[in-house]
Amino acid sequence: MKRKSPTSAMETLTLEHLPVDYAVHLALFKNVKNAAFLHAQLLARNPEFEYAFIDASIVVSRRQVLAVAHKSINALLNDSLRTPNVHSEIVVNLNPPPMQITESYRRFGLNPPTKDVLVLKVTHPKAPVQLSASDVWEHLSTHVDGESVPATDENIASVTDWTKVRKYYKLNGIGWLDKMPEPEKKAEAEVLVLGSIALRGV
Repeated sequence: MKRKSPTSAMETLTLEHLPVDYAVHLALFKNVKNAAFLHAQLLARNPEFEYAFIDASIVVSRRQVLAVAHKSINALLNDSLRTPNVHSEIVVNLNPPPMQITESYRRFGLNPPTKDVLVLKVTHPKAPVQLSASDVWEHLSTHVDGESVPATDENIASVTDWTKVRKYYKLNGIGWLDKMPEPEKKAEAEVLVLGSIALRGV
């Protein structure tokens, strides 16, 4: 994974084994106050708000969302998207199989009560409008009313709701996981989450 120069707290990345002109812009906003407005833009399919807005409380690590982004961009490259665009594909691919699009949006996407939001924007040569990293950041910083912080594992962990993660990824009742010390338990849970995501489409 190559990293380009960050714009404020947003990072712009290119992922390994993907064309370099397919970039992922990643930002984390905490204490978002206008999630209802952003949700309304998504429902209206406003093209200016074509992002993967993810409820950060169900994210356990950067690797989780970047793995999903990689999978979704591959689908875009292969003309095999199952949703309207690569951003909705990212949200849906966070959900373990079987695929249920409406449930995926409800569980993993942004909703009016959402307080912490992880945002991914994929820019690529086939997009109808070509945007730079500065364009993406200017739009996000103007329209997302929240505290922008770097999308580090530490900042993501500070808003993770493990009760929801365990429920959505079916990790409750795994005896050997429950008996592990906390640091090892969270690391193993991340592996299980990634494995569940990888099963989608197999």
